[in-house]
Amino acid sequence: MSATEPFGARLHRAMAERGPLCVGIDPHAALLADWGLGDDVAGLERFTRTVVEALADRVAVLKPQSAFFERFGSRGVAVLERAVADSRAAGALVVTDVKRGDIGSTMAAYAAAYLEPGAPLFSDAITVSPYLGFESLRPALDLARPHGGGIFVLGLTSNPEGAQVQRATAADGRPLAQLMLDAIARENAGAAPLGSVGAVIGATLSTAGVDLAVNGPLLAPGIGAQGATAADLPRLFGDRIGQVVPSVSRSVLRAGPSVAGLRAAAEAEVGALSAALRDRR
Repeated sequence: MSATEPFGARLHRAMAERGPLCVGIDPHAALLADWGLGDDVAGLERFTRTVVEALADRVAVLKPQSAFFERFGSRGVAVLERAVADSRAAGALVVTDVKRGDIGSTMAAYAAAYLEPGAPLFSDAITVSPYLGFESLRPALDLARPHGGGIFVLGLTSNPEGAQVQRATAADGRPLAQLMLDAIARENAGAAPLGSVGAVIGATLSTAGVDLAVNGPLLAPGIGAQGATAADLPRLFGDRIGQVVPSVSRSVLRAGPSVAGLRAAAEAEVGALSAALRDRR
C-alpha cells in the first residue's frame, strides 16, 4: 500500500480486510511479570517481539504506548523503533501512542520525530493532546498530510479527571471537547471514505454528549480490562459506529507469552467486535 495514500483510506481498508481491532502494546511491569519476564530491557524486547510476531500480520492496527518503552531510556526507545518498523513491514498500521502537545518549533520537532519519513520512529499515526489550543497541533497536521499520516486528537478520555477540561464550557457555550471535534471535522471536510484526523473517545464513557460527526476515525480505548465491552459501542457511538476503531490491550496481551494464545485472543476480540458492530456499519 502506498505510503502517501491518506491514512484514513488505508485504515478503512485495513479494518475491512483484517477486522475492526486495534491492539495496544503496553509492556508495563505487571504484564512482564505475568509472562515470566524481567522488568528490564531484555524482558521488554522479548515481550514486544512476541506481540509483533503474533499479531502484526493479522490485526488492522497496533498501538504501542511510548511511555512503557521510554522508561528504559535509549535502549527501550530502540526496542520501540524496531517494533514500529517490523509491525509496519508486516502490514499492520501503527498508531504510536505519545499524546504529544506543545507549541511552535517544539510541536514541529515532535511531529518530525514520528511523522517524517525516514525518522527512526516513523509511524502511520500518533496521538496528540489539543488542550494548548487546536491550532497548536498545526505542525503535526501539516506534516502528516503530504506523507499519508494520521493524527488522533484527544477528545473525550475515559479518566474521570478528563471531564474537568474536556467538558468545561467555552465562551460560545460549547464543551471544549466539542470545539476540538468541530475542528477535526473541518480538517476532514470532503475526505472519503474516511478522513485522516481522528478523535480519541473512551469506550468506558456512559455517554458522549457531543456530536461525533468528524468524518474521521474514532479511536475507542477501554475495552476489556478497563470495563467496556463490544456491546457498549453501538450505545455510545450510535450512527457513527462505522468510524470506530475499537482498542484493546490487556485482554489480548494476557494470553501471552504463547504466540498461538495471542493470536487466538485477538481473533476472539475481532469476532466479538464484528458481531457487535455488524448491524450498525
